[in-house]
Amino acid sequence: MCVHPWSSRPSRSPVTEATAKQNLLDLDRAGLETFFAEELGEKRFRAHQVMKWIHHRHVTGFDEMTDLGKALRARLEERAEVVVPQVHFDKESADGTHKWLLGMDGRNAIETVYIPDKGRGTLCVSSQVGCALNCTFCSTATQGFNRNLSTAEIIGQVWVAAKHLGNIPHKQRRLTNVVMMGMGEPLANFDNVVRAMSVMRDDLGYGLANKRVTLSTAGMVPMIDRLGEESDVSLAVSLHAPNDELRTKLVPLNKKYPIAELMDACVRYALRKKGESVTFEYTLMKGVNDQPEHARELVALLQAFDRAVQMKDAAKINLIPFNPFPGTRYERPDDVAIRAFQKQLNNAGMIAPVRRTRGDDIDAACGQLKGQVADRTRRQAEFRRRLEGGEGGHATA
Repeated sequence: MCVHPWSSRPSRSPVTEATAKQNLLDLDRAGLETFFAEELGEKRFRAHQVMKWIHHRHVTGFDEMTDLGKALRARLEERAEVVVPQVHFDKESADGTHKWLLGMDGRNAIETVYIPDKGRGTLCVSSQVGCALNCTFCSTATQGFNRNLSTAEIIGQVWVAAKHLGNIPHKQRRLTNVVMMGMGEPLANFDNVVRAMSVMRDDLGYGLANKRVTLSTAGMVPMIDRLGEESDVSLAVSLHAPNDELRTKLVPLNKKYPIAELMDACVRYALRKKGESVTFEYTLMKGVNDQPEHARELVALLQAFDRAVQMKDAAKINLIPFNPFPGTRYERPDDVAIRAFQKQLNNAGMIAPVRRTRGDDIDAACGQLKGQVADRTRRQAEFRRRLEGGEGGHATA
């Protein structure tokens, strides 16, 4: 664990402070061009220069941006700033996974995780402080919810990781993929998330291909449609159950947007992105959703999706063995049950890899992210009460 000297300036969202300068991390290319033209009276290419300094060279001080004139640098000092998240600590797992706890303000912090693999490096990025959806098997949900992250706080996570890794877009690519799969529901913070993903994919930002940026949602149906209209990224859906009765117990949002509506929205998304598949995440929990009948229902659901999209393997399924955390009532199935479930899907012609658990020794595995949340929902207090009262036990959903 270490604290970095370049993380000493605290992050803040400029829109919440009347006297604050414009944090340039809050702006995508179009926003930065507008700021330079309307606020500074400068040509748009100056915005491009600054964007490269920030995201390619990881420079936050205007004095270091040497291809800008002194007068422009002075005006930038007066009107703007580049404020990155404060690194409270970072931890590296035995398997190379890296987790950062990043301060978002004086009361809240979120977690960001980097997962290296053969030929790729994936960053798992948070979109909210906590999460309001209360999925029963997720550690983040027990923390409750405080607020949405700003665009600066979202892209700032990528900045921190890229600087730490020595990532240079188009040259030294250690960061090849980003998944909006950390703390929070990305579609509940739509505008800030989409703007941040624009910077991730911009050549002046992090230069990631559209298919290498993935947004994972629990199923906010109207926002899936809006995402299809306004962005061009890969879609992942946290399914976790093949029928409404079970899914409503695991993912309460299902009560508002049941599986039929969710799958229809995914079909519409896939039809807009010709040739691209949708990934469905399925966390396997012992005795809950890992039985043969669940596998049969899941096969039927995903085969119907393929037919609707008129494309083989339009649906991909990621099987995720449950990662335990203190106080949970769920358990991980044994390897025999996991492989039996996978075999049923494979025998039906489905692509169904089992996601290897990474970073569990530093609580960085899927479903384990847990920052510091000044909870406004009282959910954290309720969870602690149940934990202290010994109300854990085994799941019998």
